[in-house]
Amino acid sequence: MKRRTIGARIPRAQKQVRSTLVAAAAVGAATLTLMSAGTAAAGSGPSPVPGEQQPPASTVPSEDGNPLTARALAAGVCSDAYQIGTTSYAYRGTEKIASVKQFYSPKCKENYGYVWVWKSFLDKKIKFDLQVGVWNYDRSTLQGVRREYDSSAQEFWGNGADSVADCTSGDGTLTIADEQGSYAARTSKRC
Repeated sequence: MKRRTIGARIPRAQKQVRSTLVAAAAVGAATLTLMSAGTAAAGSGPSPVPGEQQPPASTVPSEDGNPLTARALAAGVCSDAYQIGTTSYAYRGTEKIASVKQFYSPKCKENYGYVWVWKSFLDKKIKFDLQVGVWNYDRSTLQGVRREYDSSAQEFWGNGADSVADCTSGDGTLTIADEQGSYAARTSKRC
């Protein structure tokens, strides 16, 4: 077995492999850092200071809610939207099947409902109908409503709701054909 000594020459292929591994480790560490930063109790902290809010750099959907995804853009969600209030959960019996959140955009002055259906439920291959929006307590109505039928998607955004001057909550309802009732959740009231 050949032993290398300090200062020994390393073949170019080994250098490329080493630099690729170092780069991958750095990306992995940065990703873990970003992921762990998002694991705080969502929406329970102070609101971001205007001008300091940094939108996610990724377009990948997530349980946290990413206003830069294709589905968010299709719903007209403004890129600076961030979560307000707490996260609520929809249950099917004792099984947690979806997260519901409310987002706010300072730039567009709109609120949005958000639903993330959990993978453990999606793995059952059950089609469902989903409704998402913002419940307006001052007007006693659901605003910014979007509905999808016969879906198996994971991420759902409501349309923009002109409700920032009112008391609101994110609202989501999942309905399964041939099952009585629906599975719904509403976030904390924000005024």
